[in-house]
Amino acid sequence: MSKNTGAEDFTHYSVLLEETVSVLGVKEDGIYADLTLGGGGHSEQIAKRLTTGRLICVDADETAIEASKIRLAPYADRVTFVHSFNDRIDEILDELGIEKLDGAVADLGVSSFQLDNAERGFSYMQDAPLDMRMDRSSPLTAYDIVNRRSEEEIKKILYIYGEESFAPRIAAEICRRRAVSPIKTTFELSDAIKSAMPEKAKNGGHHPAKRSFQAIRIAVNGELDRLSDMLGKTIDRLAPGGVLAVISFHSLEDRIVKTVFNDAAKGCVCPPSFPVCVCGRKEKVKVITKKPVLPGEAELEENPRSRSAKLRACRRVCTE
Repeated sequence: MSKNTGAEDFTHYSVLLEETVSVLGVKEDGIYADLTLGGGGHSEQIAKRLTTGRLICVDADETAIEASKIRLAPYADRVTFVHSFNDRIDEILDELGIEKLDGAVADLGVSSFQLDNAERGFSYMQDAPLDMRMDRSSPLTAYDIVNRRSEEEIKKILYIYGEESFAPRIAAEICRRRAVSPIKTTFELSDAIKSAMPEKAKNGGHHPAKRSFQAIRIAVNGELDRLSDMLGKTIDRLAPGGVLAVISFHSLEDRIVKTVFNDAAKGCVCPPSFPVCVCGRKEKVKVITKKPVLPGEAELEENPRSRSAKLRACRRVCTE
């Protein structure tokens, strides 16, 4: 019996779509990777520009892959789908016999489908079991973090990944409640978060549980740890002239992207007093977005969730 994956309902607004495809400069015979396939919006625009080229579509969410197979069916001859976390990009390319990429894109946002599909447990707006896994075969869930991690661990997760200033109060309230009964649903968690915060903090313009839910989702999926690895590995697999474009949605992600790009753009680090370079370090990329590209007013009006999006890109200048 086939199972309903929900693929037919998968929708995702591709943020900064035109800007991303433009900066990639897709060549019809090039080899590209969409490292966060999602709803396939970026992939569709890349694939339609290819003739003899190839596109590798990677996602940890099988529902995203199944949905995008339908959307990208007209380009099936040039698209390969891979169910995996994107920090395995080295292994993925090796398994496919691909040495270098002419470009890659990573849209780090959670898809609208994942947010709006209650059963996935990503949203504080709909009641659902605490899950938050991108890859539903992964063992760690939000329930495990909320109910089994120590108060100190929960506090660190909320503070570091969510930049939540009330992390100590929220962690204490979570532990107080779970001592009575496990916190099983998104609404139960949201209620615990809200009750721990002072009244004034609940009127700050966004939902009081937003930062905490973000933090727990990041922890469940190891997103920030995977991000640095994925960026570094992808840069190393770019062909000369190849472009990596990354869309981030919060300051922690953007900081990592900016740091990795700037580090890869550094050449010789020898002291100025040295007559010749002895470190042998060469710049790997040129950062081609001196400032991040932001959504325009038309896009913000069409998709308010794009408000925090930032696009950064770099171009490979040498190989080692």
